[in-house]
Amino acid sequence: MTERQAKLNWTEEQVPVSDRFDDPYFSLQNGLAETRHVFLAGNDLPARFVPGFQVAELGFGTGLNLLATWAEWERSGQTTPLRFTSFEAFPMSPTDMERALEAFPELSPWADRFLAAWPGQGICNLDTLHAEVIIGDARVSLSGWTGKADAWFLDGFSPAKNPELWEEGLMEEVARHTTPQGTAATYTAAGFVRRGLEAAGFTITRTPGFGRKRHMTRAAFLAR
Repeated sequence: MTERQAKLNWTEEQVPVSDRFDDPYFSLQNGLAETRHVFLAGNDLPARFVPGFQVAELGFGTGLNLLATWAEWERSGQTTPLRFTSFEAFPMSPTDMERALEAFPELSPWADRFLAAWPGQGICNLDTLHAEVIIGDARVSLSGWTGKADAWFLDGFSPAKNPELWEEGLMEEVARHTTPQGTAATYTAAGFVRRGLEAAGFTITRTPGFGRKRHMTRAAFLAR
């Protein structure tokens, strides 16, 4: 295991928990339902899908968000590649990803294809998916990314446990890498996160959260 690789514990329900941040990788209630509620519906997806659509994400984790998005991309009838770029400081090994994703048999057709082609980091190109996972501190790596996202999934660990991934300066970089009329969504409604997004140029809406979370955050970007 490299220093950068994710170190995990597993609950009895086989949910991976980060050793470093003491936080689960997805909802203990239903990770796939949470992804659909927060990141897909929170960005008005799949309704906004068009050829060339770009999703960007802070926190790749198990790859659950990518797979759920790719599944909806194909189900919506798209035949060109979905572009999905994720920034991850501590990547999970493909073996651990496979173990975690067994909790979501509905996604097996996409998980099997992805894991068969996934080198563990970097680029994975398939017929209907162009994915890239950029390893390192997003506060450094995002500034060097040349892309712009139509939709952002802000999915770092809890702001209380991983505040670095929610800093105002990083939210400014997110805004700088968002298309005009682009959006962002996150499971947290923490005040400093909402204020950081607002200061970066997003219009913020607090909406009902998933499961036991009372609220989540949706953000719409209007280019300055």
